[in-house]
Amino acid sequence: MIRNYLKIAWRNIAHNKSFSAINILGLALGMACSLLIFLWIQDEFSVDAYHANGPQLYNVMERQFYDGKVEASPGTPGLLADELKKEFPEIAYAAGLSWEEERTFSVGEKLNKEKGRAAGADWFKMFSLPLLAGSAETALNAPANIAISRKLATNYFGSPQAAMGKSIRIGNKEDYQVSAVFEDIPKNGSVTYDYLLSWSDLLRHNEWLKEWGTNVPETRIQLRVDRNGVSADPARLEAKMKSFLKSRNPGMEKRGLDVQLFLQPYQEAYLYSNFKNGYQNGGRIEYVRLFGIVAVFILLIACINFMNLATARSVKRAREVGVRKVVGAGRNWLIGQFIGEAMVLTALALVIALGLVWVLLPTFNSLTEKHITFQFATASFWFMLLGMTLVTGLIAGSYPALFLSSLNPIRVLKGTIRFGSGARLFRQGLVVFQFALSMLLIIGTIIVYRQIDFIQTKNLGFDREGMLYVSSEGELATKYGTFKQELLRMPGIQAVTKMDGTPTNGFGSTGNVQWPGKDTTTSIQFQFSTVDYDFTKTLKVNVTGRDFSSDFGADSANFLINETAARRIGYKDPIGKPLTMWGKRGTIIGVVADYHQSSMHTPIEPFIAKLGQGKIIIVRIKPGQTKQALASLETLARQMNPKFPLTYRFADEAFQKLYHSETVVGALVNYFAFLAIFISCLGLFGLAAFMAEQRTKEIGVRKVLGASVTSIVALLSEDFLKLVLVAILISSPVAWYGMSSWLQNYAYKIDIEWWIFALAGLLAIGIALLTISFQSIKAALMNPVRSLRSE
Repeated sequence: MIRNYLKIAWRNIAHNKSFSAINILGLALGMACSLLIFLWIQDEFSVDAYHANGPQLYNVMERQFYDGKVEASPGTPGLLADELKKEFPEIAYAAGLSWEEERTFSVGEKLNKEKGRAAGADWFKMFSLPLLAGSAETALNAPANIAISRKLATNYFGSPQAAMGKSIRIGNKEDYQVSAVFEDIPKNGSVTYDYLLSWSDLLRHNEWLKEWGTNVPETRIQLRVDRNGVSADPARLEAKMKSFLKSRNPGMEKRGLDVQLFLQPYQEAYLYSNFKNGYQNGGRIEYVRLFGIVAVFILLIACINFMNLATARSVKRAREVGVRKVVGAGRNWLIGQFIGEAMVLTALALVIALGLVWVLLPTFNSLTEKHITFQFATASFWFMLLGMTLVTGLIAGSYPALFLSSLNPIRVLKGTIRFGSGARLFRQGLVVFQFALSMLLIIGTIIVYRQIDFIQTKNLGFDREGMLYVSSEGELATKYGTFKQELLRMPGIQAVTKMDGTPTNGFGSTGNVQWPGKDTTTSIQFQFSTVDYDFTKTLKVNVTGRDFSSDFGADSANFLINETAARRIGYKDPIGKPLTMWGKRGTIIGVVADYHQSSMHTPIEPFIAKLGQGKIIIVRIKPGQTKQALASLETLARQMNPKFPLTYRFADEAFQKLYHSETVVGALVNYFAFLAIFISCLGLFGLAAFMAEQRTKEIGVRKVLGASVTSIVALLSEDFLKLVLVAILISSPVAWYGMSSWLQNYAYKIDIEWWIFALAGLLAIGIALLTISFQSIKAALMNPVRSLRSE
């Protein structure tokens, strides 16, 4: 029987080449698009899932209550990991993890910049990162130890084994001994590093991390598992450690600050990274869900396209069904036949889809910055393909199979077949559903594009064009004053200053700020940074009062604040007013106009700047002289700092990274919207062909009675335009709700205006008219004699 199904299916495909080609193309595009998305989703869920101890690994987080706000932070005190391990027997291992730093490594004549971190001594006991040389017990147990990746071991020493015990000089200051070599971080690891220094070394160089009031590094713990394989209860542990910091930081409550510890499963951290009011509120999982829905929708659109095209051919196959029923074919046999045909077409479409994915995968990986490959060796990959084929084939073939198998053989053979209102309404409903989904994608594409454009073009409060960031190390740090003076004399350089971080990233925060009249029971968090002279000049921000100046010796104790800080402090005229930070009293000398210190997901925070030496040199280039400025910078850096390779980033590039996810999502939505619309048009094309075929004699009569081609085209197009209008009415409120929810993630966002829906509707109508016009004009131009003679 199956062989017979295949024969009949192949004959029908060969006999109706154009319809079959359109069917296969629509299914192939839908399956290819969905397969790409499913592979991406699979990759997202694989991130950090390779750790053997994954179910027992947790991030220790802080929930901070201050100034009527609740904020969640991954930052914790530097001493927390060791203290938690001592205090709570439920914790088997604990380790801190520092921020990523790029440092200069030198081994013999080799000199390079490498990115890495510092981690606690238990790190390699907790995480599944194979050691190629060395021991997890001793890898990070001494201040001068350094663990490096296979890549660094090979680059500097030739092999992991040869690297053991060798010396690496970092920052041209200190020598570290290679105590372990670990396998390179997998592509699906969320935390990346090529080297790890010991935690004791980090604390030795950063004494401030020993204060319990700090919250910069992160803390990981692994729960203990008993002899029966039962893990310690994370909820009970969280309840016990919730108020742990109060005992280590007395007086916190008197300052109006409360900090509570809580646990986040490590394997959830990548997908669930967003917090609102101190509690988990989505993250990348939202994009996973979004594109999962898009994949299902596009596959459904492709299946609907198949249904409509199959229905358009139903009149031609009605007699075949009648004859088969007369000679004894049962309905189940006919359903099996039509489902079999759908499966054959789906299988052919899958082959084409795999070819398309194979071709598109490098571009898709480049766009999404993934390393997705076909997992031919895994059973899950083949089950996914089999499942997609069966589901697509069943959905696509179900309606045509049920519809055609239900036809009355007597009426069919007498030529009196008529399609009832139920069948017509169902087909029209499919078209409405298709275009409603397409409208959702069109509206979403427009709004995402406008929001990203708004972000990229909005005035940030400072001028990022022509500004670059230079890493301050070696002689550039110790002789910064000389470097700045010499650089300002060189071609293309307009201004130079220094900060702790970049203008939109890298600031610390503190609640230890006092002023006369402040409510001592309220804690207010301020962003802060040390800055150099010419801070406002280099960033091109407006300032009321003045900037720091070498003409005023007392400026080392003074402050600049932003407008938000001035409002929060409550000074009507802040210039000259006292301010105390970390117990050091000073005077406010200027109020800087508010500028965005981070991404537009968050509002502008109160900000304080004090005079000092930061870690990042900020250089402003004269307009139109970028080439000369870079040459000047490289020449001077090579003269003054020959033992350190120069590294710099343009402010525009750093700013774009803040919105990388949105940019990728916007691009993917564009492509998916185009494909959805194209496949929808194939379905509309099929229904137009069906309607034109059904009304062939009517059209012939109208032409004989004098109807013009224009009137006939309008007649045939009218019904379809009604369906598109219904789709617009259904999809518009849904799109408004969905995109309004998405925009809530931004503190600064566009308004969703009425013209967006009008534009999307006009696009949908225009696309529909173009699709329908081919069949409508073809029917209208048909010879009426042939129309009236046709059976």
